[in-house]
Amino acid sequence: MRGNQDFQGAMFSYISLEERVPQTHPLRKLRAAVDALLATMNREFDAVYARRGRPSVPPEMLLKALLLQILFSIRSERQLVEAVSYNLLYRWFVGLNIEDKVWDHSTFSANRERLFNEDLARAFFERVKLSAQWGRLASDEHFSVDGTLIEAWASHKSFKRKDDDSDTPPGRNPEVDFKGQERCNDTHQSTTDADARLFKKSAGDKSRLCHMGHILMENRNGLIVDVEITHASGTAEREAALAMLGRRGNRNKRATVGADKGYDSKAFIKGCRRLLVTPHVAAKDKHSAVDARVTRHESYKTSLKVRKRIEEAFGWIKTVGGLAKTKLIGQAKLAGQALLCFATYNLVRMGSLGGWWDAHHA
Repeated sequence: MRGNQDFQGAMFSYISLEERVPQTHPLRKLRAAVDALLATMNREFDAVYARRGRPSVPPEMLLKALLLQILFSIRSERQLVEAVSYNLLYRWFVGLNIEDKVWDHSTFSANRERLFNEDLARAFFERVKLSAQWGRLASDEHFSVDGTLIEAWASHKSFKRKDDDSDTPPGRNPEVDFKGQERCNDTHQSTTDADARLFKKSAGDKSRLCHMGHILMENRNGLIVDVEITHASGTAEREAALAMLGRRGNRNKRATVGADKGYDSKAFIKGCRRLLVTPHVAAKDKHSAVDARVTRHESYKTSLKVRKRIEEAFGWIKTVGGLAKTKLIGQAKLAGQALLCFATYNLVRMGSLGGWWDAHHA
């Protein structure tokens, strides 16, 4: 017999969110891992909140909501709040009951400098890394390094001369002719994002206003162990790589680092040796700074093969994490966003290694 639709809403609900989420859902173990990590950050959270006044939205909820935004490629915080409002899985993950009201999307903007800054994001990132090291998932002696361009939230029309005091032409999107003009970072600056730089990474690429992101990957399982955001320049990759290698744990222990031809310079090779790091850098065809002391070993070929896995992390944060083009203004805000994004990548990677993360069921 055909059943009839009954649109009358029930006055009371006796089913909890906990019962709605399947026991085998991968977000269950992810939430348990994230809750355990956030429980160790009480001191950091207490330091940025006043002891008196009106209670805020719990920072743990806001951070878990941002993890959902990264995991499920939600384009904006306005859409994120809307999704948390009607999606029972998202409500359960951030810790809201069915009847709880979701905060306004402006809460993220209001807490950007206090809660989502580089310091707190790095504190969370470091805890994720420590949990991977505790589980013996991360190596402390073999690394790879690389950099990528992250497009800034600024257009070419905002890139003007630093001494240009002229008013912007009328209209929402005025016509601007750049033909015949020489534009460079020494004389020009974006009026939208002062930290953005006009840069291209290869000869055949187009110049764009962007920032540069750098990561240090351990070679055992491809986990990211350090992140750095800098201005885009020709030397930024090598300088950031040395800075990250200098921050690695157990610096008295010898290590190796794999890198592409862009790192083949005398300054980088010498800097690595000062840090007790053997530079497994892909050698240029001409005038290479890499000598036979490095290339004769079999480990050199292994490092050059494994280092290509670092592109998987860059591909994930740009296609899934939403960092192909940042929606935030300034290098400081981008650093916090990038650290959270790579921390999420590590959590997903650790889940895949542990066998409990399945993207098809998330």
